[in-house]
Amino acid sequence: MLNLEPTLQGKYVALQELIHHMGSVVVAFSGGVDSTLVLKVGFDILGAQVKAVTAVSPTFPALEVEEVKQLSAAIGVPLQLIETDQLQIEAFVKNDATRCFHCKTDLYRLLSRLREAVGFHTIVDGTNVDDLGEDRPGINAARQLGIRSPLVEAGLGKEDIRKLAKGLGLVNWNKPAAACLSSRITRGLRITKAFLSRVEQAEAFLVAQGLRQVRVRLHGDLARIEIEPAQMSILTEEPRRSRLVEELKKLGFQTVTLDLEGYRAGGGNLPSRKD
Repeated sequence: MLNLEPTLQGKYVALQELIHHMGSVVVAFSGGVDSTLVLKVGFDILGAQVKAVTAVSPTFPALEVEEVKQLSAAIGVPLQLIETDQLQIEAFVKNDATRCFHCKTDLYRLLSRLREAVGFHTIVDGTNVDDLGEDRPGINAARQLGIRSPLVEAGLGKEDIRKLAKGLGLVNWNKPAAACLSSRITRGLRITKAFLSRVEQAEAFLVAQGLRQVRVRLHGDLARIEIEPAQMSILTEEPRRSRLVEELKKLGFQTVTLDLEGYRAGGGNLPSRKD
């Protein structure tokens, strides 16, 4: 029995009841704390009537693929990986404000076909109430295709989710927010496999330096690094600063900058540079 304050306990019970009434669910599993909580509660309530599915594509970091495997195994839910490639979708590649809509439409159509094949009732995602105040075209795609968000329906925000995840023993309860690699490429620049690879390698290097929350925003040949302000000295002190510049230039960046405002959600939604 979790030791929760009454309001959160009520939301937790509501989440359990929502999933129970669904009967069987396919969880769009990204490995973030939100979808991990949905998967855990779903498995606790429905057992084998829960299926975890992760879409693997050029926009999904390889490190995250390994993590979803470990998380699903720890919970006890078999994981199905499905391959997709949003780079074949022109409306996605052109990278305008509707990019996420086209990405999620592709994902949820794949999941819908899988759901029908296995005879499950509902597809669920990890959207929470705090997501609703942001510019999220992907949420519109989910609603149009009948995807349900039990965390929203139960009234759970990010702080609630982390408390529940910690109480349930989920190892990623305090995992930093994540987003697909395409969100690093500034709007208006066409998304390419080379750009995605460059960002993925740059962020992997920075994470290896002990940084917690990392974004490498790609503005053509310029890298704009967003990290938590408290960790900025890690990158500005020598010899790490020089090594960072050297490594990112090897990847193809000509200019390497540190954004003094620090990490912020949606920081990639800036116009491309006009030199």
